[in-house]
Amino acid sequence: MLIAAAICPYPPLMAVSDDRRLDDVRVACWSALDDLRAASPDVLVVVGPGESTADEAARVGSLAAYGVDVTVALPGDEAPPAEPNLPLSVSVGAWLLQRGGWDGPVTSATVAGDAGDGDCVELGRRIAGRADRVALLVMADGSPLRADTTPRELRAKAESYDAALAGALRDGDPQRLLDLDAELSAEVGSPGRKALRVLAGAADDGLFDAEVGYDGAPYGVGYLVGVWERHG
Repeated sequence: MLIAAAICPYPPLMAVSDDRRLDDVRVACWSALDDLRAASPDVLVVVGPGESTADEAARVGSLAAYGVDVTVALPGDEAPPAEPNLPLSVSVGAWLLQRGGWDGPVTSATVAGDAGDGDCVELGRRIAGRADRVALLVMADGSPLRADTTPRELRAKAESYDAALAGALRDGDPQRLLDLDAELSAEVGSPGRKALRVLAGAADDGLFDAEVGYDGAPYGVGYLVGVWERHG
């Protein structure tokens, strides 16, 4: 059963740059992980967009393509394999866990951009059934079209979509995640909707206390950090 979830963005600069504009994002992410830790899950599952949909994804990734020769691994791997093959989303999640000192059991799953909406929900349900107490770290970005250089009409649509996403996270209602507009999500280039459908599937019809700790677009990309904790 899903007992808690954290939703975090995955800008590679968060891990490879000391740009102060991301300080608040990092702090919010680590605070969200503290909330997950306090929930005492049996297992934490990191879920993010990838090239394929997989119940069990890889454990090692690299951020070398983003300017720093850094290899990251999900906690629990004392001798990770030499070939990193995690997608960026889960790689940043692994980096957050490493820097945040996560010491419990961790695994990962990925969802492809062309995954069916129903398949995303079913993946979430399977993940929630892995243990009595499951937590999710969902890596999901909003729209990358929030910059001032984006044409006004398209930027307005991006802001509208990200506002709907933030509202769904604040509400703690899985159905609101399922109701996010697929066509608008595709139009504004948001890569996170499918991963959030996995969260909705894992949450099922549970009731969750919810909080959004960060909502901004420091690089013209919508970044949200939120926490869901099962109510009662």
